[in-house]
Amino acid sequence: MKVHRIRRLSIGAVALAAVVGIGLTSCEPAPDTYVALGDSYTAGPLILNQSLEPLGCLRSDRNYPRIAKPQIKAAKFVDVSCSGATTSDFFEEQGVTPGPNPPQFNALNANTKVVTIGIGGNDIGFSSIVKNCATLDPFSSGCKGDYVVNGVDALAKKIDATAPKIDKVLVETKKRAPNAKIFVVGYPTIIPETGSGCWPVVPIVAGDITYLRGVAKKLNAMLKARAVANGATYVDTATSSIGHDMCSSSKWVEAIVPTTDAAPVHPNASGMRNTGNVVATAINAVVTS
Repeated sequence: MKVHRIRRLSIGAVALAAVVGIGLTSCEPAPDTYVALGDSYTAGPLILNQSLEPLGCLRSDRNYPRIAKPQIKAAKFVDVSCSGATTSDFFEEQGVTPGPNPPQFNALNANTKVVTIGIGGNDIGFSSIVKNCATLDPFSSGCKGDYVVNGVDALAKKIDATAPKIDKVLVETKKRAPNAKIFVVGYPTIIPETGSGCWPVVPIVAGDITYLRGVAKKLNAMLKARAVANGATYVDTATSSIGHDMCSSSKWVEAIVPTTDAAPVHPNASGMRNTGNVVATAINAVVTS
């Protein structure tokens, strides 16, 4: 903004200018804002181009919030999603290199009109679990036995333990953005909806495919339940992405060895485009003005 030097101006003129200026400012409507919060499934790691604010968040300019924004009614847009984020990173700064990423909740205020939230997967470590289950031995007993011991499913317990964290996120979102509509965005279909997988393209044995499919469904079911319980809208992205899983020839989620510019076991640009369109449709069904 340029600063112009004014040599002479009467006191009366200054007073008039101040009154007029105050009047104009007070009459201006506060801008409404769409704020995107979330983890890597929101940010879009390695999908070109990547943001430098900060680079360590691996946030793409083709992630789903960027796809949704032009389709919805919101004057401003803020995307603070960050790869690796857990629910605690909404409240505290996240250490990334270089970084850090400020607490994601800092982006919310009374002018926020729409909030999308994609979180929970890192609280149970789902992407890492999928990669850890990879094996080059087609006769392997798989990884299910690492998580289900004596009938106790450790991942199911992690999902249950994440539920109150999602509640806390949604309560705080309403507190910080009291005028906003809140949308909880579920995770897309990662594991094939049916069948035994596609080893060795995705080197996970059949029994683990069935098990991991159930874990993903339980995670999304928990997110939906918490959204409904807290008066938010759940956005189902899994249904529309069936048939575009890691094993698909038209995959929207990359396999353990990616074939496009995206991180392993994460959405690619096509997946982000689908999620963005689904999210925009959900928002427009609720936010009409």
